[in-house]
Amino acid sequence: MDDRVAQHAVLPFTENETPQQTGQHSMTLVDTRTPDPKRFIPGATGDWEIVIGMEVHAQVTSHSKLFSGASTSFGAEPNANVSLVDAAMPGMLPVINEECVRQAVRTGLGLKAEINKRSVFDRKNYFYPDLPQGYQISQYKQPIVGEGKVTISVGPDRSGGFEDVEIGIERLHLEQDAGKSMHDQHPTMSYVDLNRSGVALMEIVSKPDMRSADEAKAYLTKLRTILRYLGTCDGNMDEGSMRADVNVSVRQPGGAFGTRCEIKNVNSIRFVGQAIEYEARRQIAILEDGGKIDQETRLFDPGKGETRSMRSKEEAHDYRYFPDPDLLPLEFDQSFIDEMAQHLPELPDEKKARLMGELGLSAYDASVLVSEKALADYFEQVAAGRDGKAAANWVINDLMAVLNRTGKTIEETPVSPAQLGAIIDLIREGVISGKIAKDLFEIVISEGGDPRQLVETRGLKQVTDTGAIEKAVDEIIAANPDKVAQAKAKPTLAGWFVGQVMKATGGKAAPATVNELVKAKLGVE
Repeated sequence: MDDRVAQHAVLPFTENETPQQTGQHSMTLVDTRTPDPKRFIPGATGDWEIVIGMEVHAQVTSHSKLFSGASTSFGAEPNANVSLVDAAMPGMLPVINEECVRQAVRTGLGLKAEINKRSVFDRKNYFYPDLPQGYQISQYKQPIVGEGKVTISVGPDRSGGFEDVEIGIERLHLEQDAGKSMHDQHPTMSYVDLNRSGVALMEIVSKPDMRSADEAKAYLTKLRTILRYLGTCDGNMDEGSMRADVNVSVRQPGGAFGTRCEIKNVNSIRFVGQAIEYEARRQIAILEDGGKIDQETRLFDPGKGETRSMRSKEEAHDYRYFPDPDLLPLEFDQSFIDEMAQHLPELPDEKKARLMGELGLSAYDASVLVSEKALADYFEQVAAGRDGKAAANWVINDLMAVLNRTGKTIEETPVSPAQLGAIIDLIREGVISGKIAKDLFEIVISEGGDPRQLVETRGLKQVTDTGAIEKAVDEIIAANPDKVAQAKAKPTLAGWFVGQVMKATGGKAAPATVNELVKAKLGVE
């Protein structure tokens, strides 16, 4: 389907279906978690607990905007992607983009959430220079997606363990983005770029279930991973296609919810953690000094590592919500939902469970590998028909180290899955040792080429001739009589001889053969 073609507001639906009411566009402050002392923050007057909820704005992956056919391409010249609808010219009417609806439903299914077969678009009224209409088309009491959940893993703790925590999703609704005010183009005036005006957003509202900055970062990371697996948002926070409003309050453990402050438009997972840490400390200091927290919207300054006041926090009634008279209710039937469900990809949690069950990977290794869809796809190509644990070790410890060192992504990797798989095969076949494999890996990184041919042309095959290895062992033992005596007294020192033999043979001697001969010659177990 070409989603540039405007779609009708009403999709197929079954009459007499009752829409589910999901409540107002605000977090339902219901405690679902038992206080956890591990997450308490010590203060001057006792322990404190952070309560965190998040509203994530995720740009829908779609060629055109939510209510117009204008392009959503990133990086265009200012005001290049603006239709008459986006500019709010008189007489222009919005028409829903069906692809955006499909993406929202797919996201809801990926979040294990209820899909509401009937939803309503409302006008959220407020003035801002880059909001041409003077209102935002959003959803209020009847969003397209209801309650769901995201499971995060927090850790490792001191013993290396991870804790799974379930974070509730309150709702997901569709809305249009505003434009962008540009304050650095002129000394006395601000410019307005409407390229983002009308771009489709999914606002994903969590329940206030997070209790630490680490949990908040893990939640945002997991949510971005799910969206990328689904293909419903690219998650590029540096481009503004995903950003978070973070609601933070503090309370004494187990007490009533405190007054929350909203930290607006945080565009980095690292900044989310820093903002929460600072804001929690700020609120605790005020309360311990006998003050009270004002409900307000704040901004995070990454340079100073602190939040600052932006404006007092609005309540829902301040926006004067009412159903948009230009848009019919959005209705569809169960078959529409079922079609979306049938074509969902394997999501991170399911993939992690499969890798652990089929390949015997640890929870940690599987979590790392499924953290990015491209990384998981790469690993599965390497592991196909091979030892999964060996493949995981090479991808996580060797390949990712190279990517981190060079600043490349997995899509830019200098080693293809076929090349890495060939190196693993050469080790398994006994053609090369583990040490030679490391050298071969570096050659492939810097020069490329077929690993098998490189082994042949560069003479990298490991030495399996027992006679040649035995000669090297004899020479090392003869040259180090003092070490021989020490090894006989302390057998673990036999490893020193193994290392010397490997060094003398340029790492080409078969390690198992070297180890066996050294122990036999020294008479140790």
